[in-house]
Amino acid sequence: MLNRRTLRIKVMQTLFAYKQRIEANYDLAKDYIRETYSPNLNSMELQDKDELKINQKVALALFLHLANGETAPSDNHEQVRETVENAINQYENKNREDKLQIRKQMLSDVEKLYDTYISFLDLLLAFHEQATLDTKRNHSRFVKNLLINGLRLNKFLEKAILDAGSQWRNRPEVREWLRRLIVKDEKYIQYNESVDGTFEEDFEFLKYLVNKIIFKNEVIETFLEERDIHWEENRAIIKSLVIKTLKAIDEEAPEEFDLQDVSYNFEDDKEFFEKLFDATLKLPDEMHGLIAKKAKNWDIERLALTDRIVLEMAIAEFMNFPSIPVKVTINEYIEVSKKYSTPKSKQFINGLLDAISEDLIEKGLAKKSGRGLIDNK
Repeated sequence: MLNRRTLRIKVMQTLFAYKQRIEANYDLAKDYIRETYSPNLNSMELQDKDELKINQKVALALFLHLANGETAPSDNHEQVRETVENAINQYENKNREDKLQIRKQMLSDVEKLYDTYISFLDLLLAFHEQATLDTKRNHSRFVKNLLINGLRLNKFLEKAILDAGSQWRNRPEVREWLRRLIVKDEKYIQYNESVDGTFEEDFEFLKYLVNKIIFKNEVIETFLEERDIHWEENRAIIKSLVIKTLKAIDEEAPEEFDLQDVSYNFEDDKEFFEKLFDATLKLPDEMHGLIAKKAKNWDIERLALTDRIVLEMAIAEFMNFPSIPVKVTINEYIEVSKKYSTPKSKQFINGLLDAISEDLIEKGLAKKSGRGLIDNK
């Protein structure tokens, strides 16, 4: 099931990707200036290389001022100014395009979680299908597994698999994993050696298959990580949904069960997701200055990008989410930094956010209401 920490992580990763694109766009704009004032090797006309070098230097300095939102120094280099304005337009337009594209992708990735969940139920059915076709090995109990057959007969799941476009039934890896990883597993062998068994035993074996093989085997994990850059944080959600689905299957009517929801309220989660992303990008310049001020002996530009994003997100959350207590925000971003930043980040983030939150509350910039007032003293 989706939770707010997962959403925070996804926003952090999206912001990280976007800031990397901004840096790339910045370099592309500078390359445009350099190319504009580089000698044309195909030109037959005499070129003043010294003048080109001077113009390139002036243009790059002017671009640096304008790209950082500073007032450009006055000069008489009209041609240079025109080139720099073109570079600035190229830089800003590309940033806008990337922001829209990456924001759209961020939402799409979350919406695809449901399809991923459905595809893993389909993976169980794909293993069952291959076991049914394999006459060389003993799959007797697995083929008759009551829960698997409940999955197979559920009409809602059948339609969901078609809608998700799951391709597990056609992948050679399924047959290979069954042959190399599952059939040789000691518990699988023991499970199939007993002719008769209970519904509870069928459930326990499928839970083992999911927890200990599908979601834990290195071969399968590597395959999944190569195809989903977000698999690291998606894994726990998908596994939880699959296990909950198996628990929802009833012995009396195994084919009659409801599929799980990825979120308790996806519209609320989506709103939180979008608002946090946008608020972090719109953080006032004074807040960046506040980070630098509270960091004291740290050069803000030399902070790890992940740490800077975590701090910016936390400040955006302090200021824009009145129902979230300050301590909850701090604890959440400490946990995020533990997993995705440097070993020393936990203490640094903790101390800095404590100091920043006190400053924002004192200035009335982190107003809390309702649940947000809990533990804010």
